[in-house]
Amino acid sequence: MERRWVSSPSYQTAVELLVEARKARGLTQRDVAARLSKPPSFIAKIEVGERRIDIVEFIAVARAIGAPEMELLQLLVTALPSDPLI
Repeated sequence: MERRWVSSPSYQTAVELLVEARKARGLTQRDVAARLSKPPSFIAKIEVGERRIDIVEFIAVARAIGAPEMELLQLLVTALPSDPLI
């Protein structure tokens, strides 16, 4: 049985943006975690939905990936439905 603590479609969209940005730059979860001085499980749990991140952590992860955080946030805003809580 898969345990996903974070399962809203809107939140999954945010995580997918981070994953796509990471992969586009040829980085592993381990690479990003090292840049954040975190264990690799920190990034793994975010990416599989076992750990929720707040906006400050989203920005920190984006920066560790080397992705422009404002660009990722704009992509997220554009991708979300008009009522992202549903």
